Amino acid sequence: MGNIRRNYKRNSQVKSIIMSHVENNIKEYTIASLIFIIGVLLGVVFLNNLNEVQTVEISDYITSSINTLKNNGDINQFLMLKESIAGNITFVIILWLMGSTVIGLLLVYFIVCFKGFCFGYTVSSIIYVLGTGKGVIFSIVTMLLRNIIAIPCTIALAVSGMKLYKSIMQDRRKENIKLEIVRHTLFCTFILILLVASSFIETYITQSIFKYYINYI
Repeated sequence: MGNIRRNYKRNSQVKSIIMSHVENNIKEYTIASLIFIIGVLLGVVFLNNLNEVQTVEISDYITSSINTLKNNGDINQFLMLKESIAGNITFVIILWLMGSTVIGLLLVYFIVCFKGFCFGYTVSSIIYVLGTGKGVIFSIVTMLLRNIIAIPCTIALAVSGMKLYKSIMQDRRKENIKLEIVRHTLFCTFILILLVASSFIETYITQSIFKYYINYI
């Protein structure tokens, strides 16, 4: 009973810290979220403006990928996990570097927009090929669990870069710059841990659900 109470108290403290962080940086979170949404809309618009040859290629690619997974359901989960974690580490390092420079902040915006573009393009492509019903379910099964963590983490990394830039512009003393970079680094490390957790979810939970669902497509 004591452990349950301690865990509940710890979780409440973490939740309180996160909510306080979001409230204190609500403007930055709004900007980053809008940039991501713009990227999603651009992805949808881009797909809708493809010519017939390109849409056929997309349809053939998705259909053949699904058939391959149906016929060869065994996936090397360790390799998949390794690649996913490596990709997340690279992603966080890039955003950390970009967020630590004035010019790089513009690239942070671009990366967030590009992430949104990829998400919108992927989901709309799946719905286009499989139809609304199956497409939505397929997208939820394959993308929901991971992106519940990945999308907020991407936005949070961008916000950390914005906050670092604003803090340095307000106070350019070396001591302040060092302190803000350390805070930015610690925050990025925390986000990386969450993204690694999303890699495990993607590899073991999402894939298990996907293996069950794919037979009904």
